[in-house]
Amino acid sequence: MNNTIDPERLRQRLADARAERLQASLQRRHRKEAVFRGLGLGAVCLALGFLAVLLFTIFSQGMSAFRSSHVQLTLEFDAQRLGDAGSERERLEQYQTWLDEALLRALDAPESRASAVRPLLSAAAVYQVRDRLEDVAARPGGRATLWVLASDEVDLIQTGVVDRAWPEAARSLSDQHLAWIDRLSEAELLERRYNRAFFTGADSREPEVAGIWGAVVGSFLTLVVTLALAFPVGVATAVYLEEFAPRNRLTDLIELNINNLAAVPSIIFGLLGLAIFINTLGMPRSAPLVGGLVLTLITLPTIIIATRSALRAVPNSLRDAATGMGASRLQVTLHHVLPMAMPGILTGTIIGLAQALGETAPLLMIGMVAFIANVPSGFADPATVLPVQIFIWSDSPERAFIAKTSAAIMVLLGFLAVMNLAAVLLRRRFEHRLK
Repeated sequence: MNNTIDPERLRQRLADARAERLQASLQRRHRKEAVFRGLGLGAVCLALGFLAVLLFTIFSQGMSAFRSSHVQLTLEFDAQRLGDAGSERERLEQYQTWLDEALLRALDAPESRASAVRPLLSAAAVYQVRDRLEDVAARPGGRATLWVLASDEVDLIQTGVVDRAWPEAARSLSDQHLAWIDRLSEAELLERRYNRAFFTGADSREPEVAGIWGAVVGSFLTLVVTLALAFPVGVATAVYLEEFAPRNRLTDLIELNINNLAAVPSIIFGLLGLAIFINTLGMPRSAPLVGGLVLTLITLPTIIIATRSALRAVPNSLRDAATGMGASRLQVTLHHVLPMAMPGILTGTIIGLAQALGETAPLLMIGMVAFIANVPSGFADPATVLPVQIFIWSDSPERAFIAKTSAAIMVLLGFLAVMNLAAVLLRRRFEHRLK
């Protein structure tokens, strides 16, 4: 019996076994890769789904805030009666009387129901009448037809937020009010019109009057202070650390602290601003100046880190070539390195400002959560900003502020999108110039 093993057959078996193991290993790797890709795709789809739900919720709730319900009334006024009114309060009472009379005529209701029909109109309607008829004293009398704001309860009925089928106890308006609303609608005296007050007014206790212009101006003034301080200080710090500072323990410690500051919760900077700028230096609370200083502290680490990264991206051959031509270290930095790094610097700065625009917690600590009914006219005037305005409206009990909150979020997202688009365009523009 021959027990010898054919070497060729043995090598073939070993090769076949190795090939089988390799094939099995490749199949396992491919399965794992397919599972990993599937999990990644599922995570992306899940994130996009959540984003779509969020945006749909915001836009579906916020679109109604861009239009508001108005009532068309014909006022019959008498200049003599207005002239007899001495104080501003008496004049407003006279305007309110004319407004009540016009609404009662439109509803064909008796004069005894004057107090009952008032919930159909906004509290700001009397001021709209005053502004429209401010020169009434120059006329002997007459009639004027104008559109005035309806109350937020009427607007909620018109938009379907408050269902007519709800029990009367669950609604702010009674069944009689609903009948009057229907009467105005049938007479084409009630319609939803463009809500200009949302873009031109400041905050108000009345949802139908509240606007975002005061918060927009406050955000602009705050960002002006932030940009004026954070950009030069941040760029100068980054240039010194990257181009001039010696490499020793002190600079390493500074760099470590800058990187750590970028991860500090923003509310800590709010506490710092409250302790230093307000309690120690006595600066005004709820002012864009103080808000800008606090946001500068938050934005500085972002600008410094982005600027240093942009400076490192400049090839050393450019520095060596400029030095070889006789340029000093300062000339190399200002005339050659900084222009090459400017696209990255501007991108980092705009992203830092966009981050500052969305901050809320640090500004709450310095009093910018206060109710501000006037548009600020200076850096020291009381003001609020868009994120804080959103926070205030979201905490309000009135249902009408839900739409206002979503609409303000839409405006804030629009500003953030514009700022990020500006960062992309500026980067491309500077890169094109450098080429």
